[in-house]
Amino acid sequence: MKKNLVFIIPSLEAGGAEKSLVNLLNTLDYQRYAVDLVLLKPGGVFSDLVPKAVNRLELNVDFQYFSRGLLPSCLHFLCRLQFRLLYHRLAFFVISRWAKNAAVGEQQNWKHMRPFIQTLPKRYDVAIGFLEKTSNYFAVDCVNAKVKIGWIHTTYSNSGMESKRDVPYFESMKAVIGVSPECVADLQQNFPALKGKFQLIYNIVSPTLIRQLADQECPDLHYFEKPVTLLTIARLSPEKGIDIAIVAARILADKGIEFMWLILGEGNERAALTQQIADHQLQNHVFLAGVRVNPYPYVQRATLYVQPSRYEGKSMAIEEAKILHKPVVVTHFSSALDQIEPDVTGFIANQDAVHLAATIERLIANDFLQKQVVDHLQNLALGTEAEIQKLYQLIDSHE
Repeated sequence: MKKNLVFIIPSLEAGGAEKSLVNLLNTLDYQRYAVDLVLLKPGGVFSDLVPKAVNRLELNVDFQYFSRGLLPSCLHFLCRLQFRLLYHRLAFFVISRWAKNAAVGEQQNWKHMRPFIQTLPKRYDVAIGFLEKTSNYFAVDCVNAKVKIGWIHTTYSNSGMESKRDVPYFESMKAVIGVSPECVADLQQNFPALKGKFQLIYNIVSPTLIRQLADQECPDLHYFEKPVTLLTIARLSPEKGIDIAIVAARILADKGIEFMWLILGEGNERAALTQQIADHQLQNHVFLAGVRVNPYPYVQRATLYVQPSRYEGKSMAIEEAKILHKPVVVTHFSSALDQIEPDVTGFIANQDAVHLAATIERLIANDFLQKQVVDHLQNLALGTEAEIQKLYQLIDSHE
């Protein structure tokens, strides 16, 4: 008999965790498992990539009204004299605006979101919260399941989260997954009493699928008209360091280097970054091009892939660029050495614009150095599809 699994994630908008889940769902053995998926926000750029075998669950009506704008949401609960829900909706709004950071705000707000969510009616063998905070809390509080598994896709110490809020949830889980050795070690350091809970499963990356998608037509060939095209795929949020990249781009432009820097992604920093590009007069060099469901034709055509992040868990974009044999420049975030062997599989710059620009300039000027990295990547066995076996072992070991 098939085991019943449910995965929970806030959305399938563009992001590394979201792409990782889609890859995982496309790797699962549906002869062994019946899979449900909970999305707190339906749709998303990766939505069409979810296998047809996955059953998407729709949450109850109260949650659907909670998810609307503040005014229509509050009017709905007020008209129905649902004063308790009205209070929680207003409290959610206040905390969202006044929390010390977004991560803590999400943690604090779970107690105000939870009243709108009915416990899922089905009994599951395993519930998997596939992202830190809300997804993990949902798996523990809103699902009847024999086993609960959580996932952390970032370095906990850099995330802004408060560990005291996660302790009771981690205690309720059979395992909490980190996506790199550095992530797991950091979790163990933050939660020493729960050290045995933390396990490593790398994000699933399929070289075969990536290469097939990379060969598709690129609709934006005008981004590749200059001698050099730099590419970054990232959310437009502070941890991704796009502001560092923009200053580095100004340094490169001042040296007379002909390049375009294409940034694929969306986020709440778009307005600020657009203004920064204008302030540095880089409108002909740096482009915030939005999300692409299939970014791989862009990676394949780029000169270099650049990840200017302040911190990462395990960057899927870096692994995908390596699969496409692309020279990669990353900043020295905490897990960088887990993904890049310096001057062998890529290049690591300091987390400042001057050194990042110097590293990029060095590579642009040295075709032989680029070729060395490309040749090395071509001889590596890249891809992590076998990581699914670790999840199978966790799922099946409770019998």
